[in-house]
Amino acid sequence: MELVTLMAVLAGALGLTAVARRYNLSAPLLIVVVALAVSYLPGVPRIELEPELILTLVLPPLLYSTALDSSFAQFRAASRPIIALGVVLVVVTAFVVGFVVHLVLPELPLASALVLGAVVAPPDAVTAVAIGRRLGLPRRLMTVLTGESLVNDAAALTLYKITLAAVLGAAGSIGHGFLIFLVAAVLGIAVGLVAGVLVGFIRRKLDDPLMESVFGIIVPFAVYVIAEHIHPFSADFSGSGVLAVVAAGLYLGNQSLRSGSATRVQDSSVWASLDVLLETLVFALMGLQLPFVLENMDSAAPSNGALVLAAVVVLVVTIGIRIPYVFLTGVLPHALRLFGGERTRPPLRYFTILSWTGMRGVVTLAAATGVPLVTSTGAPFPGREEIQLFAFVVAVGTLLIQGLTLPVLIRRIGIDPELEAEHDEEQEKYAREQAMHAAMRRLDDLMPEVLSKVDIPKERADRLVARLRGLVESRYQAAIAGISLNSEEREASPHAAFVRARRELLLAQREAVLACREAGDLDDDVLRKVLRELDLEELSLSATLNPRLS
Repeated sequence: MELVTLMAVLAGALGLTAVARRYNLSAPLLIVVVALAVSYLPGVPRIELEPELILTLVLPPLLYSTALDSSFAQFRAASRPIIALGVVLVVVTAFVVGFVVHLVLPELPLASALVLGAVVAPPDAVTAVAIGRRLGLPRRLMTVLTGESLVNDAAALTLYKITLAAVLGAAGSIGHGFLIFLVAAVLGIAVGLVAGVLVGFIRRKLDDPLMESVFGIIVPFAVYVIAEHIHPFSADFSGSGVLAVVAAGLYLGNQSLRSGSATRVQDSSVWASLDVLLETLVFALMGLQLPFVLENMDSAAPSNGALVLAAVVVLVVTIGIRIPYVFLTGVLPHALRLFGGERTRPPLRYFTILSWTGMRGVVTLAAATGVPLVTSTGAPFPGREEIQLFAFVVAVGTLLIQGLTLPVLIRRIGIDPELEAEHDEEQEKYAREQAMHAAMRRLDDLMPEVLSKVDIPKERADRLVARLRGLVESRYQAAIAGISLNSEEREASPHAAFVRARRELLLAQREAVLACREAGDLDDDVLRKVLRELDLEELSLSATLNPRLS
């Protein structure tokens, strides 16, 4: 792909993302639909998906960013449903799809059909999580969706590697395949944790927010490549780069809670921007693959009608297998129940939503594109064209069908975003109260020490202490007053009026120093220092940043 073409695709995708965010539309769906249309415009260059680009340069940072923002405690608490969906369902989907395709197209070897099953098995939760966040899905569902997206790519890509080996004539027994899977998981997690501990130690010693962020940026790429290139026994065995990235991200995300405020703020901005950039690119590349897919369909062995029918069957099976699986695991005994750890089964509407969040994404297309042209004997890879066609139909079909209907489903079945609001309000009140009391206790301990080093009258010292106490208490009271208000009430509250007035004052200060600079009375270096202080104060009033497409 030429650099100019890539920049044009990226610019167009970012423009569509801006439109989607402005009008509260689904950015992934809008980008894919427009890209499908653009792919057939006269003069549009053909853009081929590079699997190495996706699997090495795009997938690791997206997974790492998601892991950084994930709660390790919630991930561990929901480990049972995450494994049930992210590992077991991936294997079940791969084998069911493989056998069904082999029945529909008997001329397609079973091994190639299983490759297809592994390709279409992993859902891409970017769209589902974005929709769920916007519509206020319960936190338990969001935790499961996010956790599933972190592990299912590892399971699917490892299974993909095993099935490819079967077609290429390099596969061993079933036990050999299971051992490959086990080594990939154990080695990948180990590499990720070791890297996380090492990077965490280095970042603590640096005490430099800029360098800490730079080290953070290289982590997902380095960890992925290292894990994939460690072969402990033979070339068949390697670590899972995906699991290595996830393990490192979960560890460092948990450690970042105690890092400096400047580092956390900077990391948040860096990864939010990178997430949007990469996600817009991959969804645009998905839509632009249509000409390649149709060209391969024309050269495939069976008739086009049979291929279309088989593609529809694959799409239906891929969507359909998740629905009964989710409900069955929900009603099985407690040991296998989704959301294990609860003594009461969650409402059925939770399972309904979870069963309809199986949209596939760019990993499916990248894996299909990465299927070799020939086997080890030099013969053409059997069914390569069919695999690419079916993967495209499943990826785009699930994204459009489920992505368009999921918001309607959530609204129809009555998921109330206020269900967790009261619990969150109580927790926030508790956290702010504890923080306020801690500040007061620290103030009582600190002031005698400070006053002993500064020679000021007692009356002035008392005023200073009272001012600090008043600042802590006013911030606490304002926060408590706004917790239980809805958006309209919060906008009309005295605190909101104060914030608006404070913003106007900051704007006036900013315009004044800019005028000084325009008049030649202020150097740019001094100007930037003052503007940065004003910017940080404005950000402290309210800071909202959506790090994902929506």
